[in-house]
Amino acid sequence: MNSLPPTFQAPLDPDFQPAILWRRKFKEMVEASGDPATCRIALEQADGSIFHHETRLLPASHPEVESNFRHVERLIKFLLWSRGGWRVHLSGPIGLAARLHSYFQDTATGRFDSNLIGEKVYGQAIEVLPTREIPAEQSAAQPMGRHLDGCRIGFDLGGSDRKVAAVIDGEVVFSEETVWDPYHKSDPQYHLDGILDSLQRAAKHLPQVDAIGGSAAGVYVNNEVKVASLFRGIPDDLFDARVRHIFREVGSTMGDLPIVVVNDGEVTALAGSMSLGSNSVLGIAMGTSLASGYVNRKGNITTSLNELAFAPVDYRADAPADEWSGDLGCGVQYFSQQAVGRLLKPAKIDLIEDLGLPEKLKEVQSLMEKEDPRASKIYETLGVYLGYTLPHYADFYTMENVLLLGRVTSGTGGDLLLQKTNEVLKSEFPELAEKLNFHIPDEKEKRHGQAIAAASLPSIRHQA
Repeated sequence: MNSLPPTFQAPLDPDFQPAILWRRKFKEMVEASGDPATCRIALEQADGSIFHHETRLLPASHPEVESNFRHVERLIKFLLWSRGGWRVHLSGPIGLAARLHSYFQDTATGRFDSNLIGEKVYGQAIEVLPTREIPAEQSAAQPMGRHLDGCRIGFDLGGSDRKVAAVIDGEVVFSEETVWDPYHKSDPQYHLDGILDSLQRAAKHLPQVDAIGGSAAGVYVNNEVKVASLFRGIPDDLFDARVRHIFREVGSTMGDLPIVVVNDGEVTALAGSMSLGSNSVLGIAMGTSLASGYVNRKGNITTSLNELAFAPVDYRADAPADEWSGDLGCGVQYFSQQAVGRLLKPAKIDLIEDLGLPEKLKEVQSLMEKEDPRASKIYETLGVYLGYTLPHYADFYTMENVLLLGRVTSGTGGDLLLQKTNEVLKSEFPELAEKLNFHIPDEKEKRHGQAIAAASLPSIRHQA
């Protein structure tokens, strides 16, 4: 099936096929068919939470009926990485569920998703079950964050430094950054000692500690470490024995305190929401990879994964491959330092091949300061990517605010990226453009806002 052509062509990636335009073309075909089939999907998480999604498909007699599988497979992949879950209940055409189940068992990209989302996060391989009636929607999740009372510690664990802050009734009274190198350490005691050192330093600036909240890259469920790059140097047996419950050990060591740790993208979105005084916030951080987080219309972060680095945004058959999962057209290749590195060759910018991605980005930013048109083309291309991807995200998230962060968005290049994004939105998606507000926080807001938001995650156990 051919997609609708974009009005704005990505300057350095003219074959970019935005997911939103492919899906629009598919929807037009379904509506024109006269006899669409309904497909209902329910995603089940380990705690019993169930999320619904419904779509319509081409009838079995349609000459493009094979597009049904492409549509539903990409849709379910997006739902799995954005919402999360391991069991997919599907009410749809005969044979579709079985084919999707086989995809997650028998293909490399399907097995990657099944292993990472299903087994590592939820403890079960992904399965797709055919059903006439999908189970009722329900959520076992409790809202997190916005608790500002008392004396709290907030921390953020990054790949090169760890940040900590002491907070009294929502005001930062102490903050500190400490350099560390967690990626390459194979002994989890290094990580535990580093985290406790930062927390104990912050505790010295508080009359007492009532609660601890933290953020870090990765997936955390009920304070349990499921998948996290911070601990990637630790062997599997030690991970299970020492890392999986490391934050429970931290809370116990600090005095059996309430502690909540969640993905850093979620805390970033929460910090943005608290700063803006507005909800329905999607946070997008374009760094070494793509990090993301979401605050819903009620102002809460939830149990959704929101790992949009793995969610497909480009539907062409030969889209760039993600170096980890091997899947094509995933967000990390469009909104990160990896995207900048990928666009160097078509931009005709020659750099030393083994130069790291951060250094390559610095070179491109330096060229932007010199008004080099080659560098401008990179940021214009990123802007076209984002302009067509935000409407795709808006079909799955209620969005009023977009928080843009990460080194890729800094400087004049970030300004050009946002300018191009707005140009695409206003021309192609005017209704969305009218309601979306973009926000790029300054350094103080990012540092203190993140600390306050992290510290606000747990509620305090008040004594009767």
